[in-house]
Amino acid sequence: MILPTKHIFIRDSLLGVGAELLRKLAEPCTVSDFWTKSRSVQDMTYKRFVMALDLLYLIGAVEFSDGKIRRLTCSIH
Repeated sequence: MILPTKHIFIRDSLLGVGAELLRKLAEPCTVSDFWTKSRSVQDMTYKRFVMALDLLYLIGAVEFSDGKIRRLTCSIH
């Protein structure tokens, strides 16, 4: 469910949903505003939205501060 497999397409995995969410997160916004923006993603449910956000937070792709979600940039040295 987290990663795509032979039987789970990338668009159905949490990794794929997270990638779609990152595309939509251009500027910091509240969770409710971000949910409103993200509802247009194919087959998006609130449960998948929350699980994908949790995954993005765990891998360090987003942070939550001052009541807003913010996309983080990757710095590889």
